[in-house]
Amino acid sequence: MEETHATIELTDATFTSEVKTFSGIVLVDFWAEWCGPCRVMSPRIEELAQKYAGNPMVKVAALDVDANQETSMEYRVMSLPTFKVFRSGQVVDEMIGSAPVTELENMIIRLLPKEAAAA
Repeated sequence: MEETHATIELTDATFTSEVKTFSGIVLVDFWAEWCGPCRVMSPRIEELAQKYAGNPMVKVAALDVDANQETSMEYRVMSLPTFKVFRSGQVVDEMIGSAPVTELENMIIRLLPKEAAAA
């Protein structure tokens, strides 16, 4: 049985359509295979993606910086993991390094309209 993931796997080619032109909120996890803290955060990011999978205003996505250097350079990702939150295609918040999933979720909740956050 194939494992399904709620986290959207981004590439340089899909970044614009999935993030830049999306009017809602996107949490992007910039990661690399060789990054230990990234591997620790991966299941937490997936947990968050599953939690928001039914919310049309929120996407949780991941971008492998080694395979997608154009986007990584555009957003000046220098340390891993880096988490950036986009709203209407613009970076509105970011966090670098491992963090409790609640801190990442709070970055999303702060941006949601009050009625959507309560849902």
